[in-house]
This record gives sequence, C-alpha cells and structure tokens, in this order.
Amino acid sequence: MKILLTTAILCIALTFCYEMKATEINTAINTEINSDEDKKQIEKVIGIYQKSLATSNSELAASLYTKDAKFMPSGGPSATGTAQIKGSYDYVFSQIQVNINFTIDEVIIIGKYAYVTSTSQGTSLIKSNNQTVSEINRELFVFKKENGSWKIARYMFNKMTTDK
Repeated sequence: MKILLTTAILCIALTFCYEMKATEINTAINTEINSDEDKKQIEKVIGIYQKSLATSNSELAASLYTKDAKFMPSGGPSATGTAQIKGSYDYVFSQIQVNINFTIDEVIIIGKYAYVTSTSQGTSLIKSNNQTVSEINRELFVFKKENGSWKIARYMFNKMTTDK
C-alpha cells in the first residue's frame, strides 16, 4: 500500500511539473510572437516619425507622443506634453528642413514599455542662409503601449561627430 501511494504521488508530481513546463513554454512562445508584432509596430512609428521630419509636419510628430511625453533635443530645452512638443517642432521646422534616415540598433520590449536605440544620418537645410549641412545623430526612444498602440513616451538625441 505504501509503495502504491508513493508511486501515485510521484506520478502526480511529475504530471504537475510537466504541465507547468508546458505552460512556461506556451507563455514564452506567445510572448515572442507578441514581441515580434510589437517590434514591427514600434518600427512603424519610427518610420512615421521620420516622415514627419521630412515633411516638417509638427502635428504628425506630436501625435506620435503620449500626452505626458518628454522631448529632449540636443542643445535645446526639453518639452513636456504634446502641446509643448508640437511647439518645439514648430520652432525647429521654422529654422531647418530635416532629411534623415533612421537605422534601428535595438528594440527591447518589457511589458507595456520599450526602448529603442538608433542612429540617423542625412542632411538639414538651414533656412536662414540656405546652407545644407550633414546630420548624424544617435537616439534613445522610450515607448509606452497605450490602448493597444505604441507611442513615444521619452525621446532624446545628440549629435555625433564624424571625426575619428
């Protein structure tokens, strides 16, 4: 009787362990699938952001941010909230025409937040003197998923030099 009871307990324990492992595997697979879809959505937002820069569309740029977002441009004051962020882009676009392409280095997703590191390269036309200058930057985006959509919660960039 003791052997039968021990065998039954062992079988139940092994079944429980197997089911837990199967659940962990399914969760990991579903998370990976969601992460791939989330990564595509985030990359799409950066593509739209690139378009907003190329077309000097401050309304489009600001629409990509969360309501409480922070924009921290290189050499400029920080802007908080979509109204200030739109104002920052209005000012920037009154001064320069940006034509850059982003290269995404990494996208790391942690729950409803993600961060993206990237570089960008292209040109800026300075409107005051009609001079075109090289533009090389590195960026850090923090995204937040709100109502099923990824939005920029924090964004900062700084200029990189071409000196070796």
